Amino acid sequence: MATIKPFKAIRPVKDKVSLVTSRSYHEYSKRELNAVLEFNPFSFLHIINPGYKYAKNVSGEERFKLVHNRYLEFLEENIFLKDSSDSIYLYQMKKGNRSFRGFFCATSVAEYRNNLIKKHENTIKPREELFASYLDTVKFNAEPVLMTYADDKVIAGILNSVMQEQPEYLFSTRDKIIHRLWKISNKITIQKIQTAFEKIDALYIADGHHRSASSNLLALQAEQKNTSHIGNEPYNFFMSYLIPESEIKIYEFNRMVKDLNGLSKESLLIKLDESFRIQNKGAILYKPTKKHHFSMYLDGEFYSLYLRKKVYEFTDALSHLDTQILYQTILKPILGVNNLRKDKRIHYGYGKHNIIKMKDQIDKGKFAVGFSLVPVEIDEIKAIADAGLVMPPKSTYIEPKLRSGLAIYEL
Repeated sequence: MATIKPFKAIRPVKDKVSLVTSRSYHEYSKRELNAVLEFNPFSFLHIINPGYKYAKNVSGEERFKLVHNRYLEFLEENIFLKDSSDSIYLYQMKKGNRSFRGFFCATSVAEYRNNLIKKHENTIKPREELFASYLDTVKFNAEPVLMTYADDKVIAGILNSVMQEQPEYLFSTRDKIIHRLWKISNKITIQKIQTAFEKIDALYIADGHHRSASSNLLALQAEQKNTSHIGNEPYNFFMSYLIPESEIKIYEFNRMVKDLNGLSKESLLIKLDESFRIQNKGAILYKPTKKHHFSMYLDGEFYSLYLRKKVYEFTDALSHLDTQILYQTILKPILGVNNLRKDKRIHYGYGKHNIIKMKDQIDKGKFAVGFSLVPVEIDEIKAIADAGLVMPPKSTYIEPKLRSGLAIYEL
């Protein structure tokens, strides 16, 4: 059973929505960020970069308080409006033939704790605490947790019906994506969606593990402070974007390592031969084609690595994951990369053309060897989450990447 809740969103006014919404702060180069802050006074980036107004770098609690102040200014200047009725917000992103369709709603912290909202990544406690403190000060949530659910004909039918209506927003962004948003405020329609989700066994976090963990921590802290706690306060929920699992797109992260851990090229190949069938593919770009098949770039040549399944033990859902296989058979025992999160010898890359970038970086001598994998599948993510296991870091790069400031949930 999955509980979803409508909420009164804070949203940009129609004539400024394309100017207000932004990509995630971390996706901007310093030069691009400064240009937006200089020439677009309506950008949501002004809220999360409040020190720009005073030409000062701010951090910690001082920054959190200024973020809250900039947010209030956007409300006072009528750049943002607050909806008068609880709603669910259907949001579509479309580029060419590719479309993502899901909706903003509030999801339950209690269900996160009870593992009805399922996780596949570990979180770092200091980051949880920092973001919980941020939320407690700024009093809003502007970046939803991306979650997926099993495709459902009833839910799809309702959303198809809503999309026949005129959208609340229709705008394009510089990355050639067309954005549409519909406000669903009809109580009967909302009830139909909620009833359909009551039959959904679980929601799966695709992106936003730290955001959901921080919301949980904030709720625990708020509950302790509130002597009149009854369970329906805003802090008992957090904003999510729910999308059917057939519509998310999962990309792989490649791995590059700075050195061969003291081995020669020949010694490395001999060690790899213990666990893989190796074929030299020459200098032509070569990508893996199926599970348990890897591409390696070393000393100007690509190699095909097929796992010798008779020498590798499959024990659980995690052991079947290619990123885990690569770690257990090559990165840890041969190249000496024990900590995938902290070891500075390893670097990760993603993207459609990343194998070309990987080759270029290795040819320039910045790295010694690189490995390419096929993308993780949604069923693998679900199997690992269902088993309570954790995927290695940088196992997935998942789209859609949602814009900030499109819908805001007040705490």
